[in-house]
Amino acid sequence: MMGLLSALKTEHRERVMALAHDVSFPAGCRIFEEGRKADRFWIIRTGAVTLDLHVPGRRPAVIETLGPGELIGWSWLFPPDTWHLGAEALSPVRAHEFNAEAVRRLCDEDPELGYALALACAQVIGGRLQSARTRLLDLYGPYAGGISP
Repeated sequence: MMGLLSALKTEHRERVMALAHDVSFPAGCRIFEEGRKADRFWIIRTGAVTLDLHVPGRRPAVIETLGPGELIGWSWLFPPDTWHLGAEALSPVRAHEFNAEAVRRLCDEDPELGYALALACAQVIGGRLQSARTRLLDLYGPYAGGISP
């Protein structure tokens, strides 16, 4: 198993996976929208998902493309539980879906699991912030679009 769940001990991974159910999204389906309630998250089994950022007056900027084993959505972990990005299925996607409230309850019941999951999510967040920064510099930085100083 790759990604977020691989960072957990086997017993913790099994407890988290006991809360999962399988879902699918067709290509082009909006999985969530920036600013809306974050009450679940997903681990991709097959397919690809793009993460995008709302840019006023422009089309959403694609920040990153995710594939099998990767986490879709981390905003559920922190109040106010609203999405920081949007997500769309780039291709047909099959994923494990998790109810955020149930996972937070599990984390409260088992602080060691909660710490490990929060740390794994923090690593994902750090990577996503770096990807967003790089992508936005590519799109809007001083040399974007072939414009030189």
